[in-house]
Amino acid sequence: MAVSPDLVISQVYGAGGNAGSTFFTHDYIEIFNRGTSAVTAEGWSVQYGSATSTGAWSGKSTLPTFTIEPGQYVLIQEQSGGVGQPSLPSPLIVPASGFNMSASNGKVALVRDSVTLSGATPTGANVADLVGFGTANGAEGTRAPAMSAALALFRANGGCGDTDDNSMDFATGAPAPRTSASARNACGTTIPQAKPIVPVCPASMAVEQGQPAAVPLSASDEDSIVNGAVIASGNVPGISLGSLTAASANGGSATVNLQAGAALVSGSYPVVIRFTNNAGQEATCPVNVSVSGAATIPQIQGAGPASPFANMSVSTEGVVTHKVSNGYFIQDANGDGDPATSDGLFVFTGTAPLVAVGDLVRVKGTIVEYKPTGAARTYTEMKDVSATKVLGAGHSVTPANIVFEPGMDLARYEAMLVNITNALTVNQTSYLGDRGELTLSVGRRETATNRYRPGTPEALALAKANAGNELVLDDSWFVAPPAATPPCADVVACSGIPYLGQDGTVRAGDMVDNLVGVVDFGAIGGGGTAFKIQPTAAPSFTRSNPRLLAPELPVGNIKVASANVLNFFTTFLDGTDAWGRTGQGCTVGSTTRASNCRGADNSAEFVRQRDKIVNELKGIDADVVGLMEIQNNGDIAVDYLVKQLNAAIGYPAYAYVPKPASTGSDAIRVAMIYKPAKLAMLGGALSDGDAVNNRPPMAQTFKAGNGATFSLIVNHLKSKGGCGSGANADLGDGQSCNNATRVQQATRLATYFIPNVISSAGDPDVLVIGDMNAHGFEDPIHVLNQAGLVNELERFVRPSGIPYSYVFDGESGYLDHALASASLDAQVAGATEWHTNADEPTVIDYNFDGKSAAAAALYKNDAFRSSDHDPVVVALNLTPTFSDVTSAFAEQRSGLSVNRLTNRFTATITLTNTSGAAITSPLHLLLTGLTEGVTLENKSGVVGNEPYVSVNNATIPAGAKITLKVVFSNPARRGIGFVSKILSGSL
Repeated sequence: MAVSPDLVISQVYGAGGNAGSTFFTHDYIEIFNRGTSAVTAEGWSVQYGSATSTGAWSGKSTLPTFTIEPGQYVLIQEQSGGVGQPSLPSPLIVPASGFNMSASNGKVALVRDSVTLSGATPTGANVADLVGFGTANGAEGTRAPAMSAALALFRANGGCGDTDDNSMDFATGAPAPRTSASARNACGTTIPQAKPIVPVCPASMAVEQGQPAAVPLSASDEDSIVNGAVIASGNVPGISLGSLTAASANGGSATVNLQAGAALVSGSYPVVIRFTNNAGQEATCPVNVSVSGAATIPQIQGAGPASPFANMSVSTEGVVTHKVSNGYFIQDANGDGDPATSDGLFVFTGTAPLVAVGDLVRVKGTIVEYKPTGAARTYTEMKDVSATKVLGAGHSVTPANIVFEPGMDLARYEAMLVNITNALTVNQTSYLGDRGELTLSVGRRETATNRYRPGTPEALALAKANAGNELVLDDSWFVAPPAATPPCADVVACSGIPYLGQDGTVRAGDMVDNLVGVVDFGAIGGGGTAFKIQPTAAPSFTRSNPRLLAPELPVGNIKVASANVLNFFTTFLDGTDAWGRTGQGCTVGSTTRASNCRGADNSAEFVRQRDKIVNELKGIDADVVGLMEIQNNGDIAVDYLVKQLNAAIGYPAYAYVPKPASTGSDAIRVAMIYKPAKLAMLGGALSDGDAVNNRPPMAQTFKAGNGATFSLIVNHLKSKGGCGSGANADLGDGQSCNNATRVQQATRLATYFIPNVISSAGDPDVLVIGDMNAHGFEDPIHVLNQAGLVNELERFVRPSGIPYSYVFDGESGYLDHALASASLDAQVAGATEWHTNADEPTVIDYNFDGKSAAAAALYKNDAFRSSDHDPVVVALNLTPTFSDVTSAFAEQRSGLSVNRLTNRFTATITLTNTSGAAITSPLHLLLTGLTEGVTLENKSGVVGNEPYVSVNNATIPAGAKITLKVVFSNPARRGIGFVSKILSGSL
């Protein structure tokens, strides 16, 4: 972006009205004209985007027409996070539609129109100015520092500085909004500008009820004398200013006491003090006068959503029921008997608390309504503790017995000690290693669009029910659980990871009871907030969802599987590869570099990853497997994997299907491996390299030993992550990002690629598998179902439970599919998911990332948590194309004659139809167990590895004879032996 010649954003503040802020009731954005001419802004807007937004920005205020002179400021008021602070100075612009900003991280822009911005760093002629701050993913240049409740962002030189680098142009300081009436700041001149009054005031003044108190205030001005002070707002009886001692000279300090009388009752009194000088300037500073008294914990909690003592300093008493890493919980042992008020309170200390469980304490501090980022509600707690006194030890509180039910409001139990009397189901284990958390619910929660079409009343109702059916079991740490201090009992105990069984895991679907602990509320792993229970006793787990050592499904004659191998790369992020070479890279589009790789960081991680994937594939034991997320480096990665799998099996059981013409420009692709002893490839692999397919589908037609053929199509549709814009944005219907692209991919699969595969194979039997990145009833799958494909997981798994292959946000669903054409559906004997991955904790995977050495030691060389998706396995019972009619014929062989010139041996075989009925042609004589080293020269083909000779006669009547010739090469001149089989039908 070019340096702005005139209007720029000169100041931003995002904590207006927030708990913990004493400055102003509203967020604000200040605009400044750094140019030399007046600017009339018509149809302009200011807009806001979150720190992580990549789609449409969330906040927009369309501005009325205004004119701003050179060096003049304009103040724009946005929304408020609460009440109690001073109002913004006037004059100011109050847009018809305001927005809330983050108090710390985000992006704001001044735009010459009202079109909603989109993207991390939007550009274009109409973006007049952009400021990214804190952890924002977009900015001019690099980001400005983060704001806070006490800090605003200021553009350098009073708004004049603009280098197009936010980190250079902005610094933080106490909020001091300027308006169009403020002194002007002419940029680029040497005319001396009047220096401002600089007040020095505390943010708050704590007063003990019944006792007078005073706090000193001061102000100075470098080029003037501060000589006046008044309470500009918030003046109430009992709060006053003492006598002002004016500054004695320019730059001197004026002082005055803010006084609170003994008659003030408990409460919070925000006041604003205005200082003036002999040059007609003024400056204000806010002070929150907090008068504290004593209250019981139930009185502090109150019956409403917020404490009646919010932002007040209060003394209370309670028994310490539990300690966590940054505070402790206290509870009124007797309570008030009112089910609408909690008897517990969390005391935030910020560091490890010094009290002991069982202590009766009197504690004094400020009551606040803590609102975690993204939360829709607050949590009452005490902070800024100023006094703690232990009144006794050895006290106890009886837990309240509750039945956790979906939709119940746990607010009435917040910070209380409870005993949950019903058993709950583990729904998610993903953040056990990161945060010591397990997501619990009544029963297993199914993703709404896994069962119902998006947007239907049923889907909306299930999504709502799921949202109210969540309780997170925490471990009293809000970071990764620390490793245990040796000596410890075993690897599991040494890891410090809670809730793992002796087998080193806890699985989604397991049951947990004996849930005794305090009810907490706050941020959870993966983002968002939830009620949590911090246990005071060890919960009891029941392995109600045990591991299976192999997938269970009916026996067919061909087994097909789909397996996401979670970025199996033979080239690593450190630039090495599986063969020990250095300086290697992965290709994405036209670039090849190590940072393009997505799998193991190094060789040590790779070995762990490889062994788990090999164990999973060996356990599946499928005749053909479709693979997703394997490195797109030709056939190098899939060839390596096949060799490792064969080595683990002990013989060359598998081969890979050579890559098709197009494998796409992504770093990953789909691939296939198969057992040549069970299946033969017919023709080469096909793919669809159309631009809509970033990872083209791959198809291969196979022929089974019984003559039956079918085609397998492996897919990996566009991810749900990394939102696009427009129709590819997250539209809030449960289908997440990029649904429009997935629908396009599914439509092309149904209307072009599947028909092309069927035409090439000459056979309508098609099985579509892979990671479709769409749940069971989402739009892409609906497109394929409408095209006639049958959902085999709905057919075989749904009748006995939830079909799922992936767990996200504590909800289960299947992104991995098996969809059969109508002709093949009748030949499907069964389908299942092998739950090796989705239910398992991430902490036991192959990665070392973010893990202590003790946590990394939980890794086991087995199939579990080899990926984040569960494999899907399908049993086919393919209809044979021929039958064995050996018993219907009598066989007579002639002796062998030899041609000494060609060294060929010839015999005739006569077959007589002794069945008493006509036999349908064509017939084939299959020579099984032919002597090693002997070759049937006139073979018509092979079935498996056995040669055959076809007899293309018409129907053979009862009693009829057929004579055919067999010719052998026999270089070693061995005795020629074989066993005949007679087959009728198509081979």
